[in-house]
Amino acid sequence: MRLAIVGTRGIPNNYGGFETLAEYLVNYLSTDIDITVYCSSKDLPTKISEYNGAKLKYIPVSSHGAFGILYDSISLFSAIRKFDKVLFLGFGGGFVMPFIKRYKHKVIVNIGGLDWKRNKWSPLAQKVIKKAEEFLIKYSGQIISDNKGIHDYILNEYGRESSFIAYGGDQAKQMPMTNECKKENPFVKSPYAFIVTRIQEDNNITLMLDAFVDKNTMPLVIVGNWNNSQYGITTKKKYLNKKNVFLMDAIYMQKKLDTLRSNCTLYIHGHSAGGTNPSLVEAMNLGLPILAFSNGYNENTTFNKALYFKNSEELSSLVDSYESLNLDKMKEELKSLANDHYQWEVVARKYHKIINSN
Repeated sequence: MRLAIVGTRGIPNNYGGFETLAEYLVNYLSTDIDITVYCSSKDLPTKISEYNGAKLKYIPVSSHGAFGILYDSISLFSAIRKFDKVLFLGFGGGFVMPFIKRYKHKVIVNIGGLDWKRNKWSPLAQKVIKKAEEFLIKYSGQIISDNKGIHDYILNEYGRESSFIAYGGDQAKQMPMTNECKKENPFVKSPYAFIVTRIQEDNNITLMLDAFVDKNTMPLVIVGNWNNSQYGITTKKKYLNKKNVFLMDAIYMQKKLDTLRSNCTLYIHGHSAGGTNPSLVEAMNLGLPILAFSNGYNENTTFNKALYFKNSEELSSLVDSYESLNLDKMKEELKSLANDHYQWEVVARKYHKIINSN
């Protein structure tokens, strides 16, 4: 079986749900399946020909923004005739699908969340993304949904069934607090709330900041790519010197990141655009008490065992009353659910079955 994975910026991965998925599928499946991962030579600083048994093929187009549709389209068009199956991740290749519909039986698609709902896109871009999604669902042979809410959406919107496979989160490891971390980050000596996220508007960054800023509760620490967008730069400038919030740049050292988040008092999750978010299942695997934005998808991911908020006032109230909450019970339940549902070995086994099916 020769498989192409298309739609990510490539591997090895630093941040990104689809990139993490591609990397772990390679880790678990490359001994049994001949895998090629399409990568953007514009986005990856180092070009290597092979990674963990998978071949890497580079396309000289960026995977970001409007260029992403071109990058995905070129990659998909290149892969469809050369490989037995193509796993397409995302939405960008949708406009190619009507032209390669005779290869429909080869295509497995996972759209992730509902990207067209993200308010970082203009109204025109949202319509374009929605149309690309429609073509992908219509002309793909098999469909994977990463969340029950996405499964129901695909069924109700397009009348197609999908196979439900979530993400793993066991790459996140519990790490003891170190003296070095205490020295670099004095806030860890007391209770603190923690977030690791992409800094974009639909992840409710300002909502979460407003729940903590200028208060005497525990501080909020947000780790993210602040300098990668105008929204991030503007938001960081606005809140940088505010009391009770710490805005940290992206951390690419896994152990350093895990030390900070696995020792937090509360983990806050603000994603709103749908699907199963990798950072949320990572927090569950770490056994963290979670306060999550209420959008239906997050409730599905956590099996309604976390606590939920719809605005900054509700989040602020939950944080103010955290000492009266049964956090130990929540941690135990979320960790148990992660052990049962969000392990990469199990995820890879399910993908293996679909990839090798007719």
